[in-house]
Parts: sequence; C-alpha cells; structure tokens
Amino acid sequence: MATIYYDQDADLSLIQGRKVAVLGYGSQGHAHSLNLRDSGVDVRVGLRPGSTSRARAEEQGLRVLDTNDAAAEADVIVILAPDTHQKGMWEDGVREAVEPGNALVFGHGFNVRYGFIDPPEGVDVFLVAPKSPGHIARRLYEQGQGVPGLVAVHQDASGNTLELGKSYAAALGLTRAGVLQTTFTEETETDLFGEQAVLCGGISHLIQAGFETLTEAGYQPEAAYFEVLHETKLIVDMIYEGGISWMRHSVSTTAEYGDYVSGPRVINESSKEAMKDILAEIQDGSFANRFMDEIEGGGEFFDSKRTEAKNHPVEVVGRELRAMMPFIETPTEDH
Repeated sequence: MATIYYDQDADLSLIQGRKVAVLGYGSQGHAHSLNLRDSGVDVRVGLRPGSTSRARAEEQGLRVLDTNDAAAEADVIVILAPDTHQKGMWEDGVREAVEPGNALVFGHGFNVRYGFIDPPEGVDVFLVAPKSPGHIARRLYEQGQGVPGLVAVHQDASGNTLELGKSYAAALGLTRAGVLQTTFTEETETDLFGEQAVLCGGISHLIQAGFETLTEAGYQPEAAYFEVLHETKLIVDMIYEGGISWMRHSVSTTAEYGDYVSGPRVINESSKEAMKDILAEIQDGSFANRFMDEIEGGGEFFDSKRTEAKNHPVEVVGRELRAMMPFIETPTEDH
C-alpha cells in the first residue's frame, strides 16, 4: 500500500529552523525558492557568476550569492541545476561546502542514482519532487493549493531525514495535495521511462507518424494537424480529469469503438517489447551514460535532432495555425 503524506503529517517548523540554499533558478529552482520563502524559511539562491537568472531572482526579493558561497552558508543545500550541470557544480566546490550534519536535497534522483554525485557520509540526502513544472507549483501555492509530489530518502545520517523531507515538501505546498513516499531508484527510473516511452518520446512520435500518414495519403496538412495534434489536448484533459474510462465515456461511440479495435494495432506487443528494452537501458545505466557522454562530447547529435524536430512539417504548419488562434498563449523558449 502506497504511503502518502498530507499537511497533518508534516512539521513545517523543521525546515523553518534551517538555512536553505537553492542552487539554480530555473523552472524548479524559482518555485522552490519562492515557496520556501513564503512559508517562512530562511532562503538564499546560489548562482554562478554572470548567471542571467541573478537579476530575476533579486527582483523577486531573494538574496543571491555565488553558488559555492550559498552552499557554504547553508545547512540544507538544494541542487536544482539541470541534470547535465549538477556533476560539474558538485565537483567545482559544492562538495567541499557540504559538511557533516548538513542535508543535501535533490528534485530528481538522476545524478545520485547513476553515481555522478556520491554524497559524503554524515549528511542527510533526500529528494522532494513536485509532479508538475515549477511555474504550476508556484501558481497553485499562491492560490492556496498545491501539486502532488514525491519524497525519498537516500541517506539518513541524522535519523530524522524523512521528517525533514516532509517538512520541506510542506513548505513547497505539496502536502496540500499529497506526497508519495518513494525511493531515488524508483523516482529516477519511472520518471525517465515515462518521459521516453509515453509522455515525450511516445506521444510526440505518435503524433508525427499520424501526421505523416495522413499527408502522404493526400490529405491537407492543416486538417491532419487538427486531427492528430490540436485535439490531443482535449483527449488528455479528459484522461487527466477522470481517467481513460472517462475519456471513452465522453467521446463518440464511433471513437470509442475505434479505440478498442484500432488502438492495439498501433500499440501492441511489439511496442511493449520496445518499452521493456527502454526500461532495461534505464535500469542498467546505459541510457544515463549515453546521455552524459553526448552532452560532455559537445551534443552534436542532440543539437541535430533538435533542429530536425523543429523543422518537421507538423511543427511548420502548427506554427502557422496557432498564429491565427488568439486564444492560445504562444510560449517562448525563455518562458
């Protein structure tokens, strides 16, 4: 049976009695920093010299120090830089700033799970992960609500690490919605699998293949876009609100019947076998090592795939159509 914690299970005063340094001010970093501060926690933000995020953090009323200075000043060090930057940050001075009795906090278990960061003995190590982008975690906190989250303990030097993790989660507003206890291994492996096989890799390539199938058969690209991409939000919203059964109840009988007879022809046992292979590569560390080698080697393949994806016909026609839909707030890459 899953263990889920709520407000009544957490003692907010535990994190309020600590000095917290949040290293990084991206999607998660800004949400953690601001929510912690507004929950009465002593927060400073750690950024590298010259960081473009420094002015934004200071404008929002936060005290900003260089990364290593922030870590040295605090007794709870929260590493929220991108996965690819954390190892370098750790080796460039943060490791020396972490002292026995400190707590080391992560928003994702990637670097600890695969050994890119090896926390020292005598330090509490836990993760707290909101299950949403940072801006949503921040927005719901300000509205008196919260997003669900995860909490996990990797190293319990003090004997009180889980309680501190629950307190930290409460300060983010996560215990308002519920915080699931997990492990670094489970959080990391399920997160990577979900991204690759379903949420990002799976759905994006399914949309592209559907678009290509329709346009190669002679249908208008605009019609194909509406059918395989635009309406995806409508379906996902119904699944989010009431599960797959609610979606099937809400669509037409024709669509529901087509779901049952045609869905398994696209996603079938061969698809599931590929998913098992993906999961195995996540579990044995080969994906993590391939990813880090790619980034450390300059990211040539990564950059080429980004460019290729941005120029896919479904993206080209999508940009044109969304420009004519004033009700859609078009995001920018720095938003």
